[in-house]
Amino acid sequence: MIDTSSAWWFAGLLLVGMLGALALGRRLGLRFRAADPGGKEGGATIDGAMFGLLGLLLAFVFSGASSRLDARRALIVDEANAIGTAWSRLDLLAPAHQRDLRDHLRHYLDERLAAYRTLDGHPVAKDVFAAANALQGTIWTAAVAGVRASDAAPSASNLLLPALNAMFDISTARASAMNTHPPTIVYWMLLAIAWVASLFAGIGIGFAGARRRLHMVAFAVVISGTVFVTIDIEHPRHGFVRIDAHDQLLLDVRAAMK
Repeated sequence: MIDTSSAWWFAGLLLVGMLGALALGRRLGLRFRAADPGGKEGGATIDGAMFGLLGLLLAFVFSGASSRLDARRALIVDEANAIGTAWSRLDLLAPAHQRDLRDHLRHYLDERLAAYRTLDGHPVAKDVFAAANALQGTIWTAAVAGVRASDAAPSASNLLLPALNAMFDISTARASAMNTHPPTIVYWMLLAIAWVASLFAGIGIGFAGARRRLHMVAFAVVISGTVFVTIDIEHPRHGFVRIDAHDQLLLDVRAAMK
């Protein structure tokens, strides 16, 4: 999987490859121009198709990364709301049952916050997530016992248990969203298409008989930079683009758990 730790070398490989393909293409273009000055005319359609495909693929991966970033932010809001709702509905239970459940919920939220403070995919994070998930069974068992108690509110079962179920479901949804990324082959295909498009661009520059070094460097830097930012967006707890600030919503819920 291409992640933030490999984004630098991947973007660097893309940049170096594009610059090399542009330089090689320019030399080929000069040779083709000397051999057949009108030969470039028939390749314009292929050039346009190749650049169009490169642009389409870039738009696809960037748009997908942005959409997944928005979805992850929305899930943080949903989890904060779900935990806050479950916490408030504990009032429907008898004080004796509330005490243990409130302690469990505090511990549950602490574990999840600790996991998100670590890096995605890090072994420590996986262990902490597992500990938080294990608490779900404890919370559910205690909640079922609480709503069945004779001194619980009549509506406790209908209000508390669905709220806890929603809280657990969102944790699963966040875990799935955290691990949802484009297949690695998509990035390698993007790399290959960018190199081929650079070769064709270099051939076009060579046919024109111009150097265009600034244009060549700018083209390679812009494409590789866009790919780097896209990978960075895909992993918003590692690089420059981050969603850590949204965890404040969960911290606010935790502060209210008194």
